[in-house]
Parts: sequence; C-alpha cells; structure tokens
Amino acid sequence: MTDTKATGEALTAPGSGPVPVPDYRKELMFRYLIVLTICSTGGLQCWRTLFDNFAVHVAGLDGHHIGILQSVREIPGFLALLVTYVIIIIKEHRLSAFSIVILGGGVFLTGLLPSFQGLLFTTLVMSFGFHYYETTNQSLTLQYFDRLTSPLVFAAQQRYAALANILVGILIFAIAPFFSYQTLYILFGSLICGCGIWALTQNPIKKKLHPQKKEMVLKTKYWLFYFLTFMAGARRQIFVAFAVFLLVQKFDFSIQEITLLFLLNNLINFGISPLVGKFILRYGERRLLSLEYFTLILIFIAYAFVESRFLVGVLYVLDHIFFSFSMGIKTNFQKIASPGDIAPSAAVGFTINHIAAVLLPVIGGLLWMKDYRIPFLAGAGLSLVSLCLVQLIRIPDRS
Repeated sequence: MTDTKATGEALTAPGSGPVPVPDYRKELMFRYLIVLTICSTGGLQCWRTLFDNFAVHVAGLDGHHIGILQSVREIPGFLALLVTYVIIIIKEHRLSAFSIVILGGGVFLTGLLPSFQGLLFTTLVMSFGFHYYETTNQSLTLQYFDRLTSPLVFAAQQRYAALANILVGILIFAIAPFFSYQTLYILFGSLICGCGIWALTQNPIKKKLHPQKKEMVLKTKYWLFYFLTFMAGARRQIFVAFAVFLLVQKFDFSIQEITLLFLLNNLINFGISPLVGKFILRYGERRLLSLEYFTLILIFIAYAFVESRFLVGVLYVLDHIFFSFSMGIKTNFQKIASPGDIAPSAAVGFTINHIAAVLLPVIGGLLWMKDYRIPFLAGAGLSLVSLCLVQLIRIPDRS
C-alpha cells in the first residue's frame, strides 16, 4: 500500500495473532470508488423505482414489453467479459468513470425516449454502464487493496450503496408529486453524468499495479470461484424473481409494504456491512460462506412452507441481509489468484454470474406453475451443494 499508517484497530486474522489494519480510508482510490459506487447504485435505484410506472403510464407498454426489457437489461452482464479487451485501449479506472457517465446518460435519455424502441435502447445503455462499472470496481478493489483491507473496502462500498438506495428512495418519494417522470429521469441522469465526468478528471492510482492480462482467463484452479459465482447469481434470481412474487401472489403484500421491507433491508445492511468485512478478517471466508449457505438452506425451505405474513416478511429481510456475505467469494479469489488474472477473471465472473439471470427465471417459472414450492426447495438443494463445496476453501500462506 502507498499509505501503511494503521487505522488504530487490530484484527485477528485466521491462523495468526492481531494484525494492524492499514488506513485504507485515506487512499484516493477508496474515495474514488465510493463516489462512483454511490452513483452506480443510486442511478440503478432511480431507474428501477420509476421504470414500471413510467413504462405503463407514459410509454404505454404492456407486460410483454416489460418482460422483454427486463431480459434485455441482463445482456450487458453476459458481455462483461469484453471489459478484458476494452482495458487494452482505456485505463481501468477511467473505464470505471466512463461507465458511470454511460449509466447516467442511459437514465437521462430514458426520460426523453418514452417508447418501446426508445426504452430498449436506453435500458441497454444504462445496463452497460452499470455492469461495466461493477466489473471494474471489483477488479480495482482487489488489485489496489491487499488481503487485510479489501474485505473492509467491499463492506464500505456495500454500506454506502445501501445509504444511496435509502436516500434516492426518500428523495423520489418527496419530490415525485412536483415533477414528471421525464423530469426526474433527466435530473438524476444529469447528476450522475456530472459525477462521472468529475471522476474522469481524477487520477486515483498512486502505486504501480500489477499488469493485467488482456485476454479471457479460464483456469481449472479457479473452478470453485466460478461455481460459487454462478450460485450467487442463481440465489439473486430466486430472491428477485420468486421471493418477491411469493410475497405478492400468496401473501398479498402491497407496493407500500414491499417498499417498507426494502427500506428496512437497506437500513440493516447499512449497519451490518462493516461487521461482515471484519468477520472475514477474523474468521475467514470459509466460515462466512458456510454460515450463508447453511442459513439459506433454512430460508429456502421456510419460503416453501411458511403460512404467516409476518414470518415471510422476516424471511425476506433475512434473505436480503445475506447478500452482503457474497463478498467472501471475491476476497477468497484475491487470495488464490495470480496477480495478473484479477481483471479478466472479474469480467468472466460477472458473465458467469449472469448465466443464471437468463436460465433460472424461465426454468423456475415453469416449475412454479407446477408447484410454487419447487423453486425454493431447489434453491435449498443448491445451497446444500454449495455448503459442502465451500469446505474445500484453502488459503495459501502468503501475503
């Protein structure tokens, strides 16, 4: 690290005594990525909050159109591996900033193109910006911050992302009665673009990073990382597609109740994200991910058989809390990866993560029609497999 001054706290790393943690918060790269993470999360939250009402009431779209647009939104996630080739011609930290400009531009243009064809275009633009930033953010964090600080940096990013979700939701709720959907998209898009342009003028790289391979990397020694990354994408789709649908269809949750649960989820994650990062440093990724998958088995089984509105709401909140545990997949990869493999592997990982985004909703939807419990029981089975395989995590003894 360029600045090795300690933060004043010492954490006990797995298999060792107390270790002083460098003060990562003073790094320019830390502040740079926090600002861009707030923009990325806030931009997606704005787009998502307004989208359904905008699409129906302004663009006049129906359910068929919405389904196509949601599928189109996942295409850039598949194409994240192209980041490996884009960074041949543009530095990775500048690609992060440019991705935020693209994201903001997509949000901005959404308000100006209220038609199906227009939303196809703006959804792709917005999604490319979001997914390419998320890919480069993961890569830069793992390259720039060491094994002692990267869990804390990821935790800080998740904390500020939760705060951005909360503030954007409150802001839209407060000003929506006074502005049209088009104006809201233009306002938020302009703000995000402005932050991205500011970031393009910054140079947060203050140390020599290891050169990254400019080609796709697929190695058998990373198979566990690939598998757990795929499982994280599958788990996200079960939560997004089927858990919320269960709340609405079976338990008749209103949009206000879903919004309140979402707000509660982000408030809790704002509080616990730093604890997750410290847990990794004290006990290691194997214990963190074991706790996640063991709990997910219980949550998925409970989803299948719960009959109480209160309990299913609790399950929804617990389910969301464990999203932050997936950072253990990234930090474990940092410990086993060759330094030059981080950027291309982050891109490949994002593509693998999004395979489930296309396959699972279709397959799960067919199974739901037969019995709504099947997708959740299948999720429990997949979590059991993950729990067994995560025991194979072994950390090499190197700094």
